[in-house]
Amino acid sequence: MRSLCVKAAVWSRMLGIPPALCHLSCMAKQAIRAAGRKTSAADERYFRRGLGLKKEIQPVIDFEYGSAIVGLIRDRDYELHVDRIHLRLAKSSGFCYGVDRAVDYAYESRRKFPDRRILLVGEIIHNPHVNGRLQEMEIEFLYPSEEGEFDFSGVTPDDVVIIPAFGVTLHDFEALRALDCILVDTTCGSVLNVWKRVERYAREGFTSVIHGKHWHEETRATSSQVLKSEGAQYLIVRDMAQARIVCSYIRGSGEREDFMRLFEKSVSEGFDPDIHLKRVGVANQTTMLASESLAIAAELGEAITDRWGPEEVPNRFRSFDTICSATQKRQDAVEEMMEDPPDVMVVIGGYNSSNTNQLAYMCGLHTTTYHIEDASCIDTVRGRITHKLIGSDEIATQNAWLPDGDVGIGITAGASTPNSKLGEAVERILRGAGYNPSDLLTS
Repeated sequence: MRSLCVKAAVWSRMLGIPPALCHLSCMAKQAIRAAGRKTSAADERYFRRGLGLKKEIQPVIDFEYGSAIVGLIRDRDYELHVDRIHLRLAKSSGFCYGVDRAVDYAYESRRKFPDRRILLVGEIIHNPHVNGRLQEMEIEFLYPSEEGEFDFSGVTPDDVVIIPAFGVTLHDFEALRALDCILVDTTCGSVLNVWKRVERYAREGFTSVIHGKHWHEETRATSSQVLKSEGAQYLIVRDMAQARIVCSYIRGSGEREDFMRLFEKSVSEGFDPDIHLKRVGVANQTTMLASESLAIAAELGEAITDRWGPEEVPNRFRSFDTICSATQKRQDAVEEMMEDPPDVMVVIGGYNSSNTNQLAYMCGLHTTTYHIEDASCIDTVRGRITHKLIGSDEIATQNAWLPDGDVGIGITAGASTPNSKLGEAVERILRGAGYNPSDLLTS
């Protein structure tokens, strides 16, 4: 009992929750360990469907990532009127299922393997606070080289390695399996669906045209799945502008040297546009702008039709909806809000989060929009806000960002932003307007 109490105290300090709760969790963990002794050793080396400790870590997750004020706003039909402030919260925002699951698995891993070294391939998600929290839990991050390569030379069979929600390349996965370390695979189901699609394209002899960022972890992982089939090829297009260059080439316009120079870092080895653009299948990075992904697919289909005629389209073109449902819902919620746009829109999420940047872009087309990383970007004393300029990596500061008089403020958050960070931003906004948010929770 004394050893349990010591461990409970350690968990209490690490997680910032009452010792009694940690004590109960320690007891549950001991019971699960005892039951787990009957499980085969092979089953204990790869975890894809959780580690059996979700109920044990859920109170911790709720404590760290929940928000009472966000719950209050949702209970009030996603709107909050406070004096001159009219707050509107997007009806779908914050953690998606895939992110929620990845974070759960990371916490379960630390709970199940308290004495083992735990490594994470890259970042679990693109949120600095969540990643920072995992580092506080002594989960070590493996960062790639400038070329995107990971060094697993220090990984041993005694180590636990977490695969992030974005997935990893086929090469990295096989390397980790060969090391016989314990693998906890949090790859999002929506990402896996895209992988299945590009694998099928490759088997059927179609080049995968992927709408995404060639340097992004997810797109690197997706493109690697194409190479399971010998001789298969892929091409990554960043946006509609690049997609139209591909369409022009399919129609017979453009110079090969110029094309290959533009897509030098975005094609598979051996890619030849004169050969490999004759049959194409479209897929996408799940966090891209959904409407743009669909538009790119449509234009590529038109280019194939123009070049070879409508009768050849079934033999030369494939396009299936690989849009992530969570990404779509968050973008749809923003579109609905922009039908009657607020005076100001605040988008909360990591500056390197693709889906958050897409939300900010969508809002910026309709109203004054500020993409902030967290509540610390809102200076309630000086009345200013620090934010990332839309479509740029530049960080700027706007004075007197909150208009005088009655003002409508819209709020949303990327899929990797927990409710706790969303709630902190709401509280800062209210304080900046001279209102104490605590009064809402105590009334």
